[in-house]
Amino acid sequence: MIRVHAFADDALGDDDAVGLAARITAREVHAAELAAAATARADRVDGRLRAIATTYDRPRYGTDGSAALAGVPAYIKDNVELAGLPTQNGSSAYTARSATKDGTFTRQFLATGVTALGKSRLPEFGLNASTEFVDAEPCRNPWHLERSVGASSGGAAALVAAGVVPLAHANDGGGSIRIPAACAGLVGLKPSRGRLIDSEATRFMPINLVGEGVVTRTVRDTAAFLAAAEQHRRNPRLAPIGQVLGPAQRRLRVGVLLDSPTGAALDDQVRDAVERTATVLEQAGHFVESACAPVTSGFVGDFVRYYGLLADLATSTAKLALDRSWSTARAEAFTLGLRDHHRRSLHRMPATLFRLRGVQHAYSAWFGTHDIVLSPVLAQLPPSLGYLSPSVPFDELIERLINYVSFTPLHNVAGAPAISLPAGLSAEGLPIGVQLSAAHGDERTLLELAYTLELARPFPRIQDLPPSATA
Repeated sequence: MIRVHAFADDALGDDDAVGLAARITAREVHAAELAAAATARADRVDGRLRAIATTYDRPRYGTDGSAALAGVPAYIKDNVELAGLPTQNGSSAYTARSATKDGTFTRQFLATGVTALGKSRLPEFGLNASTEFVDAEPCRNPWHLERSVGASSGGAAALVAAGVVPLAHANDGGGSIRIPAACAGLVGLKPSRGRLIDSEATRFMPINLVGEGVVTRTVRDTAAFLAAAEQHRRNPRLAPIGQVLGPAQRRLRVGVLLDSPTGAALDDQVRDAVERTATVLEQAGHFVESACAPVTSGFVGDFVRYYGLLADLATSTAKLALDRSWSTARAEAFTLGLRDHHRRSLHRMPATLFRLRGVQHAYSAWFGTHDIVLSPVLAQLPPSLGYLSPSVPFDELIERLINYVSFTPLHNVAGAPAISLPAGLSAEGLPIGVQLSAAHGDERTLLELAYTLELARPFPRIQDLPPSATA
């Protein structure tokens, strides 16, 4: 096993984003020093990780020095507009031109004060659960270069896990924040629908699955980002999160969900990680009991059909929405397979949408008996590269994805918040993530409980591994 990280005795050190921002405020370090250190780290490891899509010639510094994360270097996922850089959406089917302005969410992200260095890679349109490509090198997992780092925010997760930057933009339409966070040993919170500003790409979705956010190495960084984003714009329909600085003080009813909505069998090490986490919560004074999923097995087929609809919308509007250079013939087979799956089941789409819209009500009822639900993020450990490659025949790849991405899509359809947290390492030294879910709008309880777990069982750090295991 070969691990790669960029941690060094430089301006970034081992600090998280909150720590770096505090050092900038205290004038111990300057934003330019942090950007230079992050760029040097990227130069050192990205030839092996392949996590960066494109970069600025010079760092783009924030204009508000009083913002909470002022001067902290970060990358933005290559499916939102960032002025001066192209938005390629992980696709080779067109050649994107540089954006002339920032996207709506990008403005909220930059308002936190971060320094934008460039954009991170994702699979084509973010549709796959591994950041792999038919005609390009895959993005690799810093913990094991031959394993997947997940998707679709795989590039972001690789950069943060490897220590290039302390946080990076991510978004989640079926698990795309939580999956790479689990694969890379990070914290990844998918917020409630409407918590943060939506990107332009969600405007035409019949059901908006996508939530914007970040991947980080500490709970406090995720909490600080959300608090800073609220300073730019808070949704008045949701209770504010505010500053979350530590564990919950109240006793919570925690349901433990081990049976996947897809029927997928759990890897024994994943099951053990969830059960150990449940024990930690019980020892912390919370009431723990078993839980059952609020959806039936039919949810899986409905979700796949809806994802096919999104693939169809992306490909059929690409010439107008993306660039006239778009060529469907150059799109990946998996994207086109999803599109064709949708077209074959057009007659079923009205009923599919009806059932999916009902998931939000079933999910809300679930939290009549639970304050929090604990589950795996994924049914399996991070797979070898190639297992989820878009070159795998469509029917086989869909079956693999259904058995792998088992616990995350529910929250996208319900519009509910969920967080992936590191829960230790497998026998092979691969990260394992567990997921906490909450009622719509209750990110605060998720963060408070995440602090409890982080304090009780500190997250593994790649830089703490024996030097002989790291390259």
